[in-house]
Amino acid sequence: MAFSAINLLAVAIVVFLFSCNLDPTNAYPDGRVTEVCDSMQPRHGRQPQDEPQHNITVDKTVFKPGERIKVTLSGTRFTGFLVQARNADNLDGNAVGSFSLIDGDLSQLLTCGNVEDSAVSHTNKKRKEQVEFYWIAPIDGSSVHVQFLASVVEKYKIYWVKIKGPILSQANAPHFTSSQPGSQILTQKQSSSLTTRFSSSDCGRNKFCIRDPSSCKPEKMHQCFFLSFTKEKQSVLVEMSGPGEGYISFALSHDQWMRDDDAYLCVKDDQEVQINPAHIKGRTHPTMASPDLLQDRAWRLEDGVIQCSFRRPIKMPSSPERFDLNGNYYIFLADGDASDGIISRHLRQPLITSRMYNVTGSPENIGGSRSPLLVKFHGALMFMAWMTTVSIGVIIARFFKPVWPNSSLFGQQVWFQVHRILMVTTVILTCVAFVLPFLYRGHWSNRAGYHPYLGCVVMALTILQPVMAIFRPPPHAPRRHIFNWMHWGSGTTARIFAVAAMFLGMDLQALDLPNPWDTYTMVGFILWHVFTDLLLEIHAFCLLRTGVGQMQQSGARIKTNVFGLIFLYVSLIRKVEKRPGDFSKLAEDQVGILNSSHFENEDKHIPKPVSYAWISMKNPKKAIAYGVLIAHVHIKIRELCTE
Repeated sequence: MAFSAINLLAVAIVVFLFSCNLDPTNAYPDGRVTEVCDSMQPRHGRQPQDEPQHNITVDKTVFKPGERIKVTLSGTRFTGFLVQARNADNLDGNAVGSFSLIDGDLSQLLTCGNVEDSAVSHTNKKRKEQVEFYWIAPIDGSSVHVQFLASVVEKYKIYWVKIKGPILSQANAPHFTSSQPGSQILTQKQSSSLTTRFSSSDCGRNKFCIRDPSSCKPEKMHQCFFLSFTKEKQSVLVEMSGPGEGYISFALSHDQWMRDDDAYLCVKDDQEVQINPAHIKGRTHPTMASPDLLQDRAWRLEDGVIQCSFRRPIKMPSSPERFDLNGNYYIFLADGDASDGIISRHLRQPLITSRMYNVTGSPENIGGSRSPLLVKFHGALMFMAWMTTVSIGVIIARFFKPVWPNSSLFGQQVWFQVHRILMVTTVILTCVAFVLPFLYRGHWSNRAGYHPYLGCVVMALTILQPVMAIFRPPPHAPRRHIFNWMHWGSGTTARIFAVAAMFLGMDLQALDLPNPWDTYTMVGFILWHVFTDLLLEIHAFCLLRTGVGQMQQSGARIKTNVFGLIFLYVSLIRKVEKRPGDFSKLAEDQVGILNSSHFENEDKHIPKPVSYAWISMKNPKKAIAYGVLIAHVHIKIRELCTE
């Protein structure tokens, strides 16, 4: 019954933690885009729109040095913007003048070109139709003709770059004549639809292939993640396929971590697929590059499967973020959700190859793992410790004390030695398992939720148990009951937190357990322990009833002894007030007998804290009589039980 209560409490903790574990963060909503001050172009991996739908207006077109002019950006609803003022005869130059805000909730000031407050941008992703701010003309009067430029983002895939606003001129300045050449509209070469299905028949012969599950066939299995590289003369043909409603991607890396990687993404956008190269700098949103770096882009959407292919040169010296494909790299394969072309963090741990490979070398047919080996060992060792050894150890200590009463193991009772061996094993397994995630990751994980915090609590309580056991008092010491309560309390708490931590850990990406079977297995083990606990409780109750029935067969003898003991007690109460000294020595002798090792070894189920009666009773005379009575009662019960 106690174990079932423990598990119910553990499940309650898990539910509470899941309800609190909400992630409110979004990607790039703050508008701090100083890294694109020069180009004013968002790094969304798409070409900007051609026809502007937003206007820049000012309250005056002639200014004096240091004068403040109101600027308004308006148009169809938009989420982000960046506005600068530049010399009208050099729009590729640095920003001039400075800005001041009207509404700090909608806009913020940025420093571009080492000029403080020389640009203004959004503060959040809320949709807006109009923003207003002030532009302050340079005091030195160096800028004679000024033009405003604005980049506006409607949503991730729809934006405009350098929308031109009105030209402002200083008072008494000559009329402005543009010397800028006509702008050139860049068009993106569109990708085409795939006409042939991907095939794994040439894997290991003409293609370098990675598949998950191993040996799956993309032409037949929808749940097959497939990546192939086919070397040509000066380029490589890449084919990638996998189930998903958002995106699939792969990356080349110098290590098994996401940092400074060359990535390629196929992102579903409405009923199309956008194919982009990207650069990954740690655990951040990838920086998209121009899709024109890739040739012969093609894609297909069919039955929930995303397929895409492209060619890229083996060497791209003009793009240092694109790796030389003649090198050796770890290969990542990931998938996740996307909305309006904006990708989210991958839904599960990426597949990572076990070693570095050269995709332009000898064709190979390989797989990978979505769960690192050290993380697997961590989960397995923790499961062994807290679902097997510790549970069996508790059952042994609780129900198996009367077993093998006349046998010993290494000088101690058998049940105690078995209990100690199991608990020491639990401590060792927990310590080893606790270290493994730190060896794998090298630092604290901020993405594991409450699991590592609960694990630290379990680790601390695990170390506390043997420390308390080393300093525990002797069995009959006055403070022994303090140790007993602390031993039980810390052990029970550790088991509760361990079960909660395991439920939380099963859903971590790094472990990659199959849902929902991992939860079913865990619940099955818990139910098995509850059933075992109940069965042993019933068994102990039946043994107790059997013992009482055997005692009732000696009814007359028992009644005689009971009435005799009651009469003795009444007599002692009356006589102890007159001659307490005659009984004190007798009581001390009986207490010594009951606390002797003979009774300790054979009848642990009979309580023997007779000496506590001398402390708890305020009247010493009644304490003496009570002690004598209890001593005689225990002796008589022992005689009846052993007949």
